[in-house]
Amino acid sequence: MNEHRPGLRERTRRAVQQDITEAAQRLFVEHGYERTTMDDVAEAAGLSRRSLFRYFPTKEDLIVGKFEVLADTMVERLRERPLDELVWESLRRAFDLLVPYVDAPGKHEVAEPMQRIVFATPALLASYLEKLQRMESAAEVALRERAGLRGTPYQPADPAPRAVIGAAFACLLAAQHAWLAGGAKATFADCLDHAMSAVAPTQNP
Repeated sequence: MNEHRPGLRERTRRAVQQDITEAAQRLFVEHGYERTTMDDVAEAAGLSRRSLFRYFPTKEDLIVGKFEVLADTMVERLRERPLDELVWESLRRAFDLLVPYVDAPGKHEVAEPMQRIVFATPALLASYLEKLQRMESAAEVALRERAGLRGTPYQPADPAPRAVIGAAFACLLAAQHAWLAGGAKATFADCLDHAMSAVAPTQNP
């Protein structure tokens, strides 16, 4: 399935985007989201303002724009999971791509305030939820592909794959809220495991 992997140019672009978002998040945490300008971010990232806008058209995108890339990565992860694995387990393993943004060494100090900023800023929260919806749509495509490869394709009008995916993403949001409510003392991975185990199906839909 290597044909689905991004090429060198796309991987390079993603790496630059990651560097920019990390620089932006440090500024948002230190100075506040509203007080930080795009010029501040460009300077911190070592880019011209024009170059910055090629990667991130708006300040909101600096926070939620990464989910465009994560949607593609999630599809890649789902395609790589064993075809006989429970869909719920495949989704949980796909969510592992989010864990390093929170649990990796040095990430916690930024991840907690940034998540609070997103949930407390209506425009950011709306954009974040919209990005998650796009990720759900991408995941549905992957799950329908998997079902076809297993020889048990979903009918086009079958709501089962979207229902399961929607439940998984609801667990993702529940885990984020629980992690913050607990003072971010537990690992995000543990919060995600707890949330998803609460509603785990026992068989593929």
